[in-house]
Amino acid sequence: VQLQASGGGLVRAGGSLNVSCAASGRPFSGYLMGWFRQAPGKEREFVAAISWNGGSTDYRDSVKGRFTISRDNAKNTVFLQMNSLKPEDTALYYCAAGRHNVHDLYDVDYWGEGTQVTVSS
Repeated sequence: VQLQASGGGLVRAGGSLNVSCAASGRPFSGYLMGWFRQAPGKEREFVAAISWNGGSTDYRDSVKGRFTISRDNAKNTVFLQMNSLKPEDTALYYCAAGRHNVHDLYDVDYWGEGTQVTVSS
């Protein structure tokens, strides 16, 4: 699976961004999809995950109620809608695909290139 993320940018605190990740290669619907992020000097961390059919989602506590992950299997694309953004959300955001799990770095089978999200105060 090849993953290509896009949609990052610069936004003021309280604003919104929608990042997306287009997949190609193996059947997209066979993979759990997720988003991770990595801020400068920090470890890459889990942000959100979505099940094969989109029926189940999970988020890190700090983004619950602000971020929404979704997927469109017909378009081989996963989305992350980010609202009420905070400066601490600033990071390089990576999409990830896994056959069994996408909550842990070591369970991810495929990574996309990161897309930068910068939130100014």
